[in-house]
Amino acid sequence: MHYHRLGKTNLYLSVFSLGTMRYLASPENAVATVRQAVALGINHLETARGYGKSEEYLGAALAEMPAKREHLYITTKIPPTQDAGEMCRCIDESLDRLGVEWVDCLAIHGINTPQHLEWVLAAAGCMQAVQQAVAAGKVRHVGFSTHGPLEVILAAINSDLFEFVNLHYYYFFQRNAPAVELAYQKDMGVLIISPADKGGQLYTPPAALEQLCHPFSPLELNYRFLLSDPRVTTLSLGAANPEELEWPLSVADRDEPLMPAEIEVFKRLESHAVTALGIDKCSQCYACLPCPENINIPEVLRLRNLAVAYKMSEYGKYRYGMFENAGHWFPGMKGSRCTECGDCLPRCPEELDIPALLQDTHQRLKGPEGRRLWG
Repeated sequence: MHYHRLGKTNLYLSVFSLGTMRYLASPENAVATVRQAVALGINHLETARGYGKSEEYLGAALAEMPAKREHLYITTKIPPTQDAGEMCRCIDESLDRLGVEWVDCLAIHGINTPQHLEWVLAAAGCMQAVQQAVAAGKVRHVGFSTHGPLEVILAAINSDLFEFVNLHYYYFFQRNAPAVELAYQKDMGVLIISPADKGGQLYTPPAALEQLCHPFSPLELNYRFLLSDPRVTTLSLGAANPEELEWPLSVADRDEPLMPAEIEVFKRLESHAVTALGIDKCSQCYACLPCPENINIPEVLRLRNLAVAYKMSEYGKYRYGMFENAGHWFPGMKGSRCTECGDCLPRCPEELDIPALLQDTHQRLKGPEGRRLWG
């Protein structure tokens, strides 16, 4: 296991962190998963107030942990609040559930909209309570997590209130690259949210993608894309049980620069996408927004890109089903809401027939409605 510095916190975290959203089958399973993660070298355990009983289960695991508390780093995440008093109460509740007097890191969970950032920046908002908790020794370092648009993420980073950021950034989603770079410039730690799942459901890749990635697996390549990036501190590994830790941690010492063979596969993936998508390839420039019907056009067309180029239709259905069902965690309407108003057409540098592509995406990816695992 290798360890990276979490920016200005000067904490050295394992390159894989145990995310604790999925280990909730039973308290016993949670304890076993945490114990195995620590035994394999993971020293960063990440939970959240909104993950069901995750904090309580992690607290039970910590109580039985042979490792000393100072050798483990605990992060919990609490949503932004308008009221400092509410945030103060939430912090104390989380500490109580975890059975600890302090946490190493507290993240404001889900700065996803301009309004959320306003709550954070307000004089009497939640940061007042967070700063009081830092002064009282209940919290040692403060960051934020986000599923929001790039503009909101950059504004939150530029507030200079935070020491680290949890965000989405993967080979198949590089929109947030400027945020990763800005955080690095400001000496902030960068934690990557769920690269195996949100990064493409790469633990169950389609055969076409496996062939394109040979001799590597798609998940291995995504991990290497991130681990080789010196700006990235740690990757969240949301193991549901101890067994799910084994394969990912087999690459936990591979944070060296990309090898020529790996670079060649990435070039092959890019070339194949250009050929497969032809004139319908969306370059993800975001110039088409805003949409009068609030369709997240670039994200809809990104899912189409992946389904057409790499046959990642199951992943596309999984994410597309979240539209209209996950609120600010995955905003936007489905492609079927397009009224063909044409407002986006003159703004598209590729001159794509966006209404037709939105309808095509809907036909390809419509399926069961989705939602976040935890609200």
